[in-house]
Amino acid sequence: MPRSVGEIIDQAEELARRFESFEPDPADRARARSLAAVHRATLARAQAEATLAEAVARARADGHPWSAIGAMLGTSGEAARQRYGGLRDRRRRAI
Repeated sequence: MPRSVGEIIDQAEELARRFESFEPDPADRARARSLAAVHRATLARAQAEATLAEAVARARADGHPWSAIGAMLGTSGEAARQRYGGLRDRRRRAI
């Protein structure tokens, strides 16, 4: 299961590629619709993770401690820092 925003987006892109190349039997339209629903949900999850990562970065920029951010995420401050703290550093290096 992907854990970072990049891994989630990579997985969404792979699932999109697999979905786009899938050729269902006409008798299996219901199955194709269910796969399309999985694809849409995966894309929505990737977008939600990206939005969350941006919100965490804004909260940190506004001076909120990791403990407060962790509380909003339902986890510890340390767990929040481990998951989202490196994203800001990677973005800085990319610029």
